[in-house]
Amino acid sequence: MSGPRLWGGRQSGALDPAFEAFNRSLPFDRRLVDEDLVGSIAWARALGGAGVLSAPEVEALADALESLRAEVAAHPERLAESPAEDVHAFVESALGEKVGDLAKRLHTGRSRNDQVATDVRLFLRGEAKDLDRCLRDLVAELVSLAEREAETPLPGYTHLQRAQPITAGHHALCYAEMLARDAGRLCDAAARLDESPLGCGALAGTAFPVDREALAADLGFARAASNSLDAVASRDGILEVVFACTTAMVTLSRLAEDWIFFASQEAGFLTMGDEVTTGSSLMPQKKNPDALELIRGKCARVIGHLTALASLQKGLPLAYDKDLQEDKEALFDALDTTRACLTVTATCVRTARYRADRCRAACATGHLDATDLADLLVARGVPFRDAHHKVGAAVAAAEELGCVLADLPAEVRDEHLPELGGVALAEELSVEAILERRSALGGTAPSRVRAEVKRWKSRLQSWNA
Repeated sequence: MSGPRLWGGRQSGALDPAFEAFNRSLPFDRRLVDEDLVGSIAWARALGGAGVLSAPEVEALADALESLRAEVAAHPERLAESPAEDVHAFVESALGEKVGDLAKRLHTGRSRNDQVATDVRLFLRGEAKDLDRCLRDLVAELVSLAEREAETPLPGYTHLQRAQPITAGHHALCYAEMLARDAGRLCDAAARLDESPLGCGALAGTAFPVDREALAADLGFARAASNSLDAVASRDGILEVVFACTTAMVTLSRLAEDWIFFASQEAGFLTMGDEVTTGSSLMPQKKNPDALELIRGKCARVIGHLTALASLQKGLPLAYDKDLQEDKEALFDALDTTRACLTVTATCVRTARYRADRCRAACATGHLDATDLADLLVARGVPFRDAHHKVGAAVAAAEELGCVLADLPAEVRDEHLPELGGVALAEELSVEAILERRSALGGTAPSRVRAEVKRWKSRLQSWNA
């Protein structure tokens, strides 16, 4: 059954049923119903201020729209059951049931074009705050993990080859830094979205003396959009929000990849909590990191939405085109997927436990102390490039002998590292000594990690405020 139309007259015939279903957006844009109602209440007040509606009419419309807000919140099935074309048609039809022909006056000077642009910006304002909270909660879990594991040694990798020892706390804070930047991108996007398109009409602005700055303030926007074409046709704000979601998802995917490896039997550096792992339907011994694998997989989904949204906007002529109806499903799913992944990752971090014995043992193989051995030579006046060459030869000798650098026989050590005679290599090349040397800002030393944890706790308090 056809729903109420906000257009007609020019076309009097019935729509082809397949096209009518194809054209409807209520199945997904009904998610914007509260924003549409809030915007309509503000628009009624703006029309009152412009002298288009009387004070009693404004009051009647506002009361009816508020009543409809409460009804829809209590009975969302009304939207699901409605045959309306879109959320705007649903609101106008439902409003007409309450106030009769007065509902027809509300759309004076307004278009669905500026209406939906306003709805989306209002919606994204709330979504950005919610995603920011999720990011903050995950960072807080990473900071707690860093505090617990400030002294836990962990092999650091380049090219997936063991490189130098780091601490598990330093590794956790790396992802805290990344996610904080992701939150910053989201905040920047929200700031640029903080202007109201309402009152810009279909493309050329409204012909009625609406105070658009007051209208913007009424809706909680920082300002009113300055150009009507831009206000109704631009969706770069959506693109920017989804880009922020994408960078956050890429961050989560990298963390997932690290931890999937760390939790493998080959590494055995950490164990995942039962809350976020599953078993095998065939192999009883399995404990699979499915939460992390799903997070890694869902990253591709959000990247796909970003690509779709960018492609959608490429080459669109000004001003509004129905192509832009396609932005909402991609936007909604990107937001929902990112929020879910942030929440599940926080649980993964909270329930994970490092195995310090396995981590320490891994740091003792692969000559992760080679760089520090070169630094010891530099401290005794050997140019670094020469020291690098000498240690490389010493590593080759140790590989041949099947020992670690600190255990090189005296004659081999004298051959390759004569400058280090009398140096207690076992002490100087211990994991503790290697880590603590890196106490400069940005370093992995336990003392530096603890200092960074303290700084992060202060930062989180401000973030939470």
